[in-house]
Amino acid sequence: MKKVLMPILLFVACSWFSSCNLDDDSPNFYFTSLNVVEADVPESFEFGKTYDIDVTYLRPNGCTFFEGFDVTKTAETDRDIVAIGSVLTDEDRACTEAIEEVVATLKFSVIYTNEYHFRFYTGDDENGNATFVEYTIPVTEAEPTN
Repeated sequence: MKKVLMPILLFVACSWFSSCNLDDDSPNFYFTSLNVVEADVPESFEFGKTYDIDVTYLRPNGCTFFEGFDVTKTAETDRDIVAIGSVLTDEDRACTEAIEEVVATLKFSVIYTNEYHFRFYTGDDENGNATFVEYTIPVTEAEPTN
């Protein structure tokens, strides 16, 4: 019985591998920036703490998925923040076209005592220039612990 079963299993396993087209190495997705609507930032930061900042962005369709944030330090306490998504490009995949607001959390550690300036990318204007929603958050000293 084992001698008959082994060739059958080997045939099935080989057919799985040969049925896939391994020559197609083209990407089935691309990265894109997502437009931020708003960010829920605190009124102030406390030096040395880490904060969860809820960021609301627009998901343009059912084939776009949130991947993370691209945070660029433009000065000591200035940050430009872009929500990054991936868009699936499989031709046989149907995507919903509904735009929805989605919330993602940005973890941010306060390592400077000067106020922070955040600019969240909201898209491009009619001239192709990047637009931002901006927030300034002052930093307070940590409370002494006894």
